[in-house]
Amino acid sequence: MSWRYRIRGLALGVAALLVLAACGSSNPSTVGAASAKSAADVGGMSALVTAAKAEGKLNVIALPPDWCNYGPAITAFTAKYGINVTSDNPNGSSQQEVDAINQLAGTSRAPDVVDVGLKVALANTSVFAPYKVSTWGDIPDSLKESTGLWFSDYGGFMAIGYDSSKVPGGTINSVQDLLGSGFKSKVALAGDPTQSNQALNGVMMAGVANGGSLDDVSKGVDFFHSLKQAGNFVPTIGTAATVKNGQTPVLFQWDYNSLTHVKDVPTWKVWVPANASLFGSYAQAINKDAPHPAAARLWEEFLYSDAGQNIYLSGACRPVRQTAMKTSGKIDAAGLAALPAVTGTPLYPSFDQQTAAGTYVSAHWSAAIA
Repeated sequence: MSWRYRIRGLALGVAALLVLAACGSSNPSTVGAASAKSAADVGGMSALVTAAKAEGKLNVIALPPDWCNYGPAITAFTAKYGINVTSDNPNGSSQQEVDAINQLAGTSRAPDVVDVGLKVALANTSVFAPYKVSTWGDIPDSLKESTGLWFSDYGGFMAIGYDSSKVPGGTINSVQDLLGSGFKSKVALAGDPTQSNQALNGVMMAGVANGGSLDDVSKGVDFFHSLKQAGNFVPTIGTAATVKNGQTPVLFQWDYNSLTHVKDVPTWKVWVPANASLFGSYAQAINKDAPHPAAARLWEEFLYSDAGQNIYLSGACRPVRQTAMKTSGKIDAAGLAALPAVTGTPLYPSFDQQTAAGTYVSAHWSAAIA
């Protein structure tokens, strides 16, 4: 970090302490936002809000507006706190988020926070700052790093979305159907599986559906090799635009993301294979050198509040605090009832399985689709 940003962080810390002194705070051991491991460290939520408003900006990255309702979440955050949010590279991958932290280090353009797959989160804890949101206790221990370097925010099931007007018989009944001649140049992934958590889980799901397991992703790589050989695999990253223009009429994608295509393609259907109901979650993390450290922490507090979690839910994403919010009665009942149906037994890849799958795919993917 450059001396300019160190001085800026110090100034903010001093400003926060002055605010606390004026309010008669009984906690003399407060620290600057860049070092805060909880809101209490800066004197509580009121002091965190004051410091974040003083910064006035927040940098986020790789958050498509339709992904888990991040568009409305950003709008709500700005409306509540008056903080301007800059959203860069909305269709970027998890790895590209971390790459941006490293490439833009020491600049005001660096991401303050990231929303990444667990494989990327686990591999990059050295660039994250520990922080525990006020609702930390509602997050299951298995879905967070114990010191707060990363913590899951939402999840969903890997699905195959498709334009029913463009596939044989108007329906897909098995993953193996995609190898048929009626799927020429139609099947795509929503990312590069060597960098994108979503795409990696698509390969993992295909592997399970084709006789593999969470410990053996090779069957998934083999399946996409067969798709390529049959001329069915489209080497284009699927997005809302490619779905709308018909370039990727069959797309492996998280169920909540796939559902957003219905507004553009009324004949779009979303299917979760009963024999491969693969669940995956994403995680939040704060850049340890965030240019706006107070706003970064306030953003996390917002996302893990009841309001923030219900925004995820209204986007068909299963919020990490879902169980606790159902118990407290704070869950959006209508959003809960609208979640996509899953008929199979849910599969939950472990961190080790995700990491091993990513390593295998990185080593074999290029040859498989060459």
